[in-house]
Amino acid sequence: MPRTGAPIEIHPSFRFAVKIDNINYAAFTECTLPNLQVETQDIKEGGQNEYVHKLPVRVNVGTITLRHGITKDFELLNWYIQVLQGEIEKATRTVEVVMYGTDLKPLSTWMFERAYPVKWSGPTLKTADQALAIEVLELAHHGFVIK
Repeated sequence: MPRTGAPIEIHPSFRFAVKIDNINYAAFTECTLPNLQVETQDIKEGGQNEYVHKLPVRVNVGTITLRHGITKDFELLNWYIQVLQGEIEKATRTVEVVMYGTDLKPLSTWMFERAYPVKWSGPTLKTADQALAIEVLELAHHGFVIK
C-alpha cells in the first residue's frame, strides 16, 4: 500500500510478450491470465442464524487464454493437435508472460509450469467484416510463479 500522498503507479496492459519454452511470440493480440478462486464449504451452525461459516477447501486456478492473428505458421494449432493425439507429456511447455513498463523494462513475469493447450478456436470468417482472423488458444497449467 503506498504512503499517503505518494503517486500510485499504474501501468498499461498492452506492452507484453509471451514466451513458450523461451521462444518469443510477441504477436499475441491478447493474453488473459487465469482467475484464482478459493472454493469454500458452507457450514451451518445450529442456533446461529445471522451467517453461515464459509471454510476454505481448495484453490481453483483458471486457464490462460491467448489470442493470435492467423498466419501461415500453424505451430500453435500443431501444439494443440499433439494433445488431441494423446501426447500430453510431449506437449507440456513452460509459458512466460512478461509485462513491460513505459521504459520497456520488465515489470512482472508470470511463469506457468507444464502448460498445454486444452482448447483451440479458429477465426470467424465473414465476408462483410474487415476484422483480422484471430485464433484462440486456452492453456491449462500445473502451477505458476511470479517474478
